Amino acid sequence: MPTVLVIAARDDWPTDRVVKALTDGGAEVFRMDTAEFPQELTLAGRIDARQGWAGGLTTAHRAVDLADISAVYYRAPNPFALPTAMSEPERRFAAAQARAGLGGIITALDCRWVNHPAAMSRAEYKPLQLATARQAGLTIPPTLITNTPDAVRAFVGDVGGSVICKPVATPVFVEGDQLKAVYTHRVTEADLDDLRGIDTTAHLFQAWVDKAHEVRLTVAGDRLFAAEVHAGSAAAHTDWRSDYASLTYRTTTTPDDVAEGVRRYMSALGLRFAAMDFVVGPDGEWTFLEANPCGQWDWIEHATGLDIAKAIADELLGVPA
Repeated sequence: MPTVLVIAARDDWPTDRVVKALTDGGAEVFRMDTAEFPQELTLAGRIDARQGWAGGLTTAHRAVDLADISAVYYRAPNPFALPTAMSEPERRFAAAQARAGLGGIITALDCRWVNHPAAMSRAEYKPLQLATARQAGLTIPPTLITNTPDAVRAFVGDVGGSVICKPVATPVFVEGDQLKAVYTHRVTEADLDDLRGIDTTAHLFQAWVDKAHEVRLTVAGDRLFAAEVHAGSAAAHTDWRSDYASLTYRTTTTPDDVAEGVRRYMSALGLRFAAMDFVVGPDGEWTFLEANPCGQWDWIEHATGLDIAKAIADELLGVPA
């Protein structure tokens, strides 16, 4: 029987919503977390001159034949949980083998993906996002990525207005067992007078875009779900992630030219899902900031009533928009 393979962390509750939407629609689902391999999940895969990869995945309670997998929903699973008796070198070696073996067979499946890990990994690079958005006809802000203080000062002079600095990669890190985040920062004259530390790694600078509000645009296949994000504090006006409690939301419509650009963007990067962020200026122009190929969407669904979980399920099942 055709089966949707769901690969996600066991405790990922947005995935729970997608699984419910799939099963409500009558789909067969096999859910797994890569943390289950190799101790709770077994793999047996064979390939030869007569046929492609065949075999299956098995847990204590369920099994799925690789030939029955019609679609894969891939969303941030946990690392492999290897036997604790292994030494650290053994664990590194075993993890690499698991990634190449289990991961290799799964990524070789010729089926519908939301999203394929290779496409997702490539699409996480912000420089590629900006280049692709520009080529797709979306408006982007002037941007500099550098580790040179002189380049920062020259960029600020060329922009002739306010500039922000934000992480090039994930803004979240762990320090002393504490989860921390680096938010968007508006560059001040004092910052420009002391750019020590810029030379230690890559930094992203962008021209500040005047905003009436921002939009989180969730894309699931050909379905676009746009939600206005209105900041209720100065901190949220700079970076809404810094003050979720102050935010209010309202559904909106994506302009036709933006929708066309978004679809070109998704096609160019081989994506079927993305959470995209735009600034909407006082004049109504939409400016692309970034797109997360594995972005959060559940809180937007809860706040607005947009049925994103069902849209993801429909995309996995091949239901036309």
